[in-house]
Amino acid sequence: MSILSMTGFGRGESVKKGYKITVELSSVNRKQFDYSVSMPRELVSCESKLQKIISRYIKRGYVKGLIVVEKASSGRGVSGGIDIAVAKKQLDEMRSLARKLNLKDDITLTSLIKMQSLIKSSSLIDNPVEIWPEVENTVVKALKKLKEMRSHEGDVLEKDMRKRITGLERIEAQIEKIAPKVPAFHKKTLEQRLKKLVEKEALIDKDALAREIAVFADRCDISEELTRLKSHFLQTEKILAKGGICGRTLDFICQEMFREINTTGSKANNAGISKRVIDFKAGLEAIREQVQNIE
Repeated sequence: MSILSMTGFGRGESVKKGYKITVELSSVNRKQFDYSVSMPRELVSCESKLQKIISRYIKRGYVKGLIVVEKASSGRGVSGGIDIAVAKKQLDEMRSLARKLNLKDDITLTSLIKMQSLIKSSSLIDNPVEIWPEVENTVVKALKKLKEMRSHEGDVLEKDMRKRITGLERIEAQIEKIAPKVPAFHKKTLEQRLKKLVEKEALIDKDALAREIAVFADRCDISEELTRLKSHFLQTEKILAKGGICGRTLDFICQEMFREINTTGSKANNAGISKRVIDFKAGLEAIREQVQNIE
């Protein structure tokens, strides 16, 4: 199972029981699941059913869409258009009003077309309960197409993430090579500074100095942080291999990686490591941006 992107589009169509049903759904990234689907007012009572259907396919992200139900004509598409009778009646009424108010008769075809009341409703549903199963089937068609696209986008994201994670592993390996030199360097630096603070080396307590150096060396030891980073790499690989819904988990791992690499830079206090820590953070930020779009 591949990972899933939160962006996609799906469309479903069907003609059943004298109706043409069209469903268009699109999704974008969002931390939680949410949806907004416009549908004929006759189907509003079925909105809770619609939510259940969508939530079966989509667990995270914002889904928006449109459901159109039109009465199909026999072999000639769908009904609809301008209601001529209503147009003539409203035109007469407007002209009568213009004469009474002594206004110029400047009514044009364009102004008439803009009047929503003249449009024949082609989505009047005689029996919402009867047509709903067909609407549901069409919604499922659109959801399957949507999920198919999200899966394809997820494959692209996964390839990009694997490439970037390989880059982070390479940086971690470079830091690991430098790490053993850090305590020895700080030990030498500390000894030199202490010698300058006293006039004679004999005044230095050798045992106390050794203890302080040991404590300092332990503080600048980054082996634990590097070990945890490797563990996070392995965990990320397992998650990507398993696929499915994993966006929040990956986001958490990215946060943990940032914490470990940040501690690494602070403890090491080494120019070579600091440079690589910056490169690591830049690469990790790019991954986090990708993770924000994974379901």
